[in-house]
Amino acid sequence: MVGMPGPSELLFIFAIVMLLFGASKLPELARSMGSSVGEFKKAQKESEQNLKDFEKSLKEPISPRTRVQETAEKLGIDIKGKTDDQLLDEIQKAAEKPKETSEP
Repeated sequence: MVGMPGPSELLFIFAIVMLLFGASKLPELARSMGSSVGEFKKAQKESEQNLKDFEKSLKEPISPRTRVQETAEKLGIDIKGKTDDQLLDEIQKAAEKPKETSEP
């Protein structure tokens, strides 16, 4: 049965590491292993989040843009999270702004 190494096996592994690297290099080796494990976990969490976001985007229905949304985009209005009525109000405000005219 293969499982976790026992205390005697861990002691043996530690002794071999001491012989290979020496006592002065052990703190540096442990730091480097710790940072590697941290980077691995960070990358793992990031990839899991990307996968969740991708799965969520597949479940959301893709609706075609309305003419109101297209017009708002052409005017430089951000359309994210806004209803067509909100966009119409912003389009109307943009249309009501006085145009700059140069007077002689």
